[in-house]
This record gives sequence, C-alpha cells and structure tokens, in this order.
Amino acid sequence: MAKRLSVVDVDRCVGCQSCMFACARRLGEGGLAGACIGVRSAGGIRRGFVVVVCRACPDPPCARVCPTDALIPRPPGGVRLRAELCIGCRNCAEACPFGAIFWDAAQNKPQICVYCGYCARYCPYEVLALEDLPSSPALRATPSPLLTEGQERGEGRGES
Repeated sequence: MAKRLSVVDVDRCVGCQSCMFACARRLGEGGLAGACIGVRSAGGIRRGFVVVVCRACPDPPCARVCPTDALIPRPPGGVRLRAELCIGCRNCAEACPFGAIFWDAAQNKPQICVYCGYCARYCPYEVLALEDLPSSPALRATPSPLLTEGQERGEGRGES
C-alpha cells in the first residue's frame, strides 16, 4: 500500500530539526541542505513550529505544471521525480500550495519526499508518522493536517 508522511501533532514539535538531519543523512548528506522536510518557527518559541511535508496530493499541482513530465503522479497520491527529465524551471516549487518542494541549488532540481518515513524514526517527540494512503478517492481528498487552525491564522499556542 502507498504511504505518506503525516504530522501527528505539531504541538509536540520543539524545533530540534532531527527529522531534517535524518532525511538529509538518508542520502549521505551532512547538515540540512538535502532534507525533503522542513521545520521552522511559527513566530517565536511561544507560537510553536511549522512542519512542512509533502501531503501526497491525489491530483498533485506540482506534477500538472511540469513541462517535461519529470514529476510523475504516484497513485493514490504524491509524486516521483525523474531527475534526468528535470530542466530546473521551478514551476513545481511555485505550484505546491504547502511549500513542500525544497530545492537543491547545486543540482538545480527539486528535492521530493520519497515517503520512506526515515525522518519519522528520528523524531524524539513522535510528531511524524508514516501512514497508509487510503485507496478511496473521497478519503484521499483530506490531506493530513500540518497546522492547527489557529497556527494557520498566525495565532500562538497558549499565551501570545
């Protein structure tokens, strides 16, 4: 069954970026530059953190805008990158409504999550999980939540 990365509870995230380090290390990279996941502050420690992951869209906008078909839709959701076809136009990164396509500046190509779950194993607070993608189109239409409604509006956790 196809998988996707899910943010189980963003309020548990302390911003340690262990998931990002793990993702980059999966390919032998040091540091954070090779990560296909992002963690950033939502506006200070009181407001918490934003965890950016590919939501495995059932009809991925990133694939629709690729002029060379380098991004192939993956049933039942998400994409696979055929790097040899990529021309580095960045259309995919601009089309992603979640900002989940990161860019490899050295190769001038997108860094696309491969839904391996390696990052989730290194999250000390169990913020991330690898989950099965439902096969029903109606169930796939609801992406895994990344932020609480308040965080999407820029409100903090607890006191402001």
